[in-house]
Amino acid sequence: MDGLISTRDNRAGRVAARMGEAVTCGSGAEYGGRADLDHEFPFSRSSVRKFRRGEVIAGAGVLIDMFARVQRGMVSASAPLPDGREFIVEIIPKGGLIGELEVLRRQSLSLEYRASSDCELHFFDGRLLRELCANNPQFQVNILSKALARVSELELRLISNAGANLKQRLARTLLRLSALYRMDAQNSGDELVISQHDLAATLPASREKVNQCLRRLREGKVVDGAQGKIRILNRKALEAYAEGV
Repeated sequence: MDGLISTRDNRAGRVAARMGEAVTCGSGAEYGGRADLDHEFPFSRSSVRKFRRGEVIAGAGVLIDMFARVQRGMVSASAPLPDGREFIVEIIPKGGLIGELEVLRRQSLSLEYRASSDCELHFFDGRLLRELCANNPQFQVNILSKALARVSELELRLISNAGANLKQRLARTLLRLSALYRMDAQNSGDELVISQHDLAATLPASREKVNQCLRRLREGKVVDGAQGKIRILNRKALEAYAEGV
C-alpha cells in the first residue's frame, strides 16, 4: 500500500511540475494585451503548451492554482472504474475549460486529463479567475452557468444511456463526438479521431463488444475507418440506431 501511494504521489508531482512549467516558462507564446485573447478571458498574460495525442495533461488529485482553455484539439477527462477500467467522463472540445471549478473552490483535480488528439492549451493563473469573479458578477454567472450546463448534459447522458443497449450508446456517442468536431469550422464532423480504447472507455464497454458493434455498422455501410479513425457514411442510419429504431 505504501508503495502504491508513493507511486501515485510521485506521478502527481511530475504532472504538477509539467503544468507549472507550462505557465511559468517560455514554452509557448505570451500575450500582452486583451486583443490576443478570447473576449471571455480578458487576462493580460497566458502561457501556451502543446500536447501530443495520448499525453497526460494533469492527473487526478493534483492541486495547482491554474486552469486551462483548449485552444486546439480535444482533451478527455477520465476516472477509474471499480474493475480497473477507465471511464472517459467527458471529451472537452476547442474552447472548453479545464479546472476552472477546482480553482474557484481551491480543490484538487478530481479527474485525469489527457490529450485525445494533438492539442494546444492556454494556461491561466487561478488567482486571476477568482479576482475577476469577485469583481464581475456577470462573468461569475457566465462561468458557473457553463459549468452547470456541462454537468446537466452529463447527467442527462448517463440517465439516457442507462436504459440503452450498446448499439444505441455507440451511435449516440459517435453523433455526440461528431457534434464536438463540428465546433471547429474546419471540420465537417464526419471523420472522428478516436482509438478503440478511448471509444470503449467513453461508452463504457469492453473493447471486444464495441468492435463487434462497429463491425456491424461497417457491414451496413453506416461507418467506415481504421487506425484510430471513424468516418460517418450514413448519418440518418446512425441517428436511427441512436433512437433505437
